[in-house]
Order: sequence, then C-alpha cells, then structure tokens
Amino acid sequence: MGNCIYCGKPAGFLRKKHKECEERRKNAWNDMVDRVKRLILENCSEESLMKLRDDLSYIAKNSYIDSSEIDEILISGWEKAVECFLNDGNLDLQEEVKLTFFASYFNFTQKDLDRKGFYTNFVKGSVLREIMEGKVPSRIKVEGVLPFNFQKNEQLVWIFKDVKYYEDKVVREYVGGSHGISIRIAKGLYYNMGSFRGKPVETVQRVYVDTGVLAVTTKYIYFHGSKKSFRISYNKIVTFIPYSDGIGIQRDSVKAKPQYFVTNDGWFTYNLLVNLAKFS
Repeated sequence: MGNCIYCGKPAGFLRKKHKECEERRKNAWNDMVDRVKRLILENCSEESLMKLRDDLSYIAKNSYIDSSEIDEILISGWEKAVECFLNDGNLDLQEEVKLTFFASYFNFTQKDLDRKGFYTNFVKGSVLREIMEGKVPSRIKVEGVLPFNFQKNEQLVWIFKDVKYYEDKVVREYVGGSHGISIRIAKGLYYNMGSFRGKPVETVQRVYVDTGVLAVTTKYIYFHGSKKSFRISYNKIVTFIPYSDGIGIQRDSVKAKPQYFVTNDGWFTYNLLVNLAKFS
C-alpha cells in the first residue's frame, strides 16, 4: 500500500494520491495564477508585488505546492495578463509598463517568459502600437549577420525565421484527348486511326518555392532562402491578402503573380506590413 504523494498518508491499494489532495493542489494553483494576473491588471506596484510573494508562499505551504514552483506560477500569471491585454488586439503603453515592471521585479529573463511565445507576443503588441503612433520601433536585436543589403534610409523592424514561400503558377493540361484505336483488316494487318491531345486547360496552382528569412523594414520586404532571394518595395504592392498563418501580396505588374509567406502569425504579419506601408 502506497502513500499519497501530497499528504504522505496511506493512499490505498495501488494508489499514489488522494483525489481530494490533488483537487486541493489544483484549485490552489489556479487561484494563485489568477491572483498574479489580476494584480498585474489592476495594481502592479512594488508594495503589492512584495505582498504577493508572501501570499503565494502561504497558500503554497497549505496546498501541497513546493516553494520552488512559485516562479512557475508567477510566470503563468504574467502570461495570462499578456493574453488579457492583447484580447483587444492592442497593447497600450500603460499595459506594457505593468508587464515590464512585473518581469523586472522578479528578475525574469526573456527566455523565462518566452517558453510558450508570450514574450514574443508582448513585443509584437508593443511594435504595432508604436507603428500606429507613427514611430519606428527598435525592438529587434540581431545576432550574427543578416544576408541583406539594407539601404541607408531604412530601419529594420521585424524578422521572421523559417518562413515558407509560395508562388502561384499557371499549369497547362490537355483534357478530352485520345490515344487512338487500331482496327484489324486482315490477319497480321492493322489500320491505326490516330490520336489527338484534346483541348488545353489552364489552372492556377500554389507551388512551394523555398524556406528562408523574411525581414521587414520601413521601406522593403526582404526574403532570403537557399533557392530564392529578393526584396519588394511597399510602393510596388497593390494588395495585401490576410491569412491565418501568413500573408499574400500582389505586386503592381501585369505579369506579377501573387506571392505568399507563411509566418505562422497572419494577424501580426498583416497588421505589421499594412501599417508600415503607410510610411513609404
């Protein structure tokens, strides 16, 4: 007979925990995360954060939660606050200050906060706000050398990695054709009535071209992959096509075919490019 992993008392035959102990821990954990979120949303001051740590320690002690897990709870609450602030699609300056102050107070790093991509989303919200305010964001720190020749009068705003690039291409097929038939005239003698290819039908297919880096600046969109590299001026784009996982663009040219970039964040990509295009 084993003991409960939470309270240490006998749990029963082939059991490792009491259901009520597990529920107590789960409810306390959710309550602690919610406390963190509400504090960030409502009153994120040094005094309130100091009291928060003490309150969480008290609850944890009486709910089978180890003190080493409190940082995990604090980060989860921060993530919930980011999610809440971004529900309206915007992150205002006051909201950014609250989130930044909380992270700084508990000495959380970008790596700590970006385990599920919430820190990246937090920065994206700040970038869009600054662009819509007519400012040029400077939130990107590049490690290494980018494969682009930026112009003197442009500034890097964002970089997307592992972007899949697609193009629309016209494919011609023949339908209704025949391979012909052979008619036996006499033993060993056949007459072939010939064949024809049918009529041509053109269809548009979206074709994968390459995977690479997509850099967004105040003047151009740059793409670099192992097979394809190019840049496009915002002034040459007549249409932005939003998708859930990326964006499509149509350039101002009679022969230009739509181009598609899968960034895995269509909402941010679309709003980023549309608003930056207003700068050019």
